Amino acid sequence: MELIHRLVILIAFAGLLSAYKSKAQSPSSSTSPARQLDALLQDYGYQAFVHPHTGVFYDGLAPANLSGIKISVVRLRSGSLWRRGVHSFKEFDIPIGLIVHPYVERIVFVYQNLGNWSSVYYPLPGFTYLAPLLGLLIYDAANLSAKNLPELDFVASKSPIMINFTNVAPVLNGLTPQCVWFNLDGLPEFRDLVSENACSTYRQGHFSIVVNSTGLAPSPSPGGGPVPGLSPGPSPGPSKSHKSKVWKIVGGVAGGFVGLVLLGLLLVWLLIHRQNKKVAEMEHQADVGEALQMTRVGSTQAPVASGTRTQPILENEYVA
Repeated sequence: MELIHRLVILIAFAGLLSAYKSKAQSPSSSTSPARQLDALLQDYGYQAFVHPHTGVFYDGLAPANLSGIKISVVRLRSGSLWRRGVHSFKEFDIPIGLIVHPYVERIVFVYQNLGNWSSVYYPLPGFTYLAPLLGLLIYDAANLSAKNLPELDFVASKSPIMINFTNVAPVLNGLTPQCVWFNLDGLPEFRDLVSENACSTYRQGHFSIVVNSTGLAPSPSPGGGPVPGLSPGPSPGPSKSHKSKVWKIVGGVAGGFVGLVLLGLLLVWLLIHRQNKKVAEMEHQADVGEALQMTRVGSTQAPVASGTRTQPILENEYVA
């Protein structure tokens, strides 16, 4: 049983190691222009907390060379967020039951409206944005002067977050609008509209309404260029990046499985080797034991002792 217990522990450890390697081998988007923009807007959003009050919405100012982008922030207690949610935080309606991980006492929601910069930082070949890209990210509120904070994770556990878009461009006949969600890795996922000009989500990220515009003329880019150092370079299409990531994950899982098989074979070999060694020791002890002399009794040979080890004597030699 002890050997089986150790085997289970080793298999679990190997599985975690395989998962870690798979995650480490996946492409990181932390240095992408979009992720740099998130960090920049987090910093400018926190600057709006001049005299911060819990539950109050504060509008921040984006850098001058990113004219058209809007940001807003609100600080909340995690317990209050779970019990009450947040009603009408710009276009977002956050329900009760929001779970934040890891848990912190206070959080900050950072709202982004990328306006005419949507297609610059989140290009979507073959699609046209009908509404500005809206971002909803969550951070720790322990230090309102902090920069480059990592996002916390959250999930709506009871009902989805509703996103009610305003100023949505009209759709040409024959085209069907769709919701698009970009996760923090920048990978898009398409979903149907919940209702007219409304989408839903359970996670954080960036959201908009798009339409497949294959064959249509592309929309003009906004005036001026992106912020130096944040300019998006040429990148492969989302499907190619997604397939590459999937294959790397599959390779990591396959490598972990092979490692588990080799580990199991090693443990079985060690067990058999230990048993063979024990049997060999027993046979050796039997071979080096004292040999008895053989004598013939009738037509049969039988072992006999070479002599009496102790001469018999009476317990009391003076017998009356």
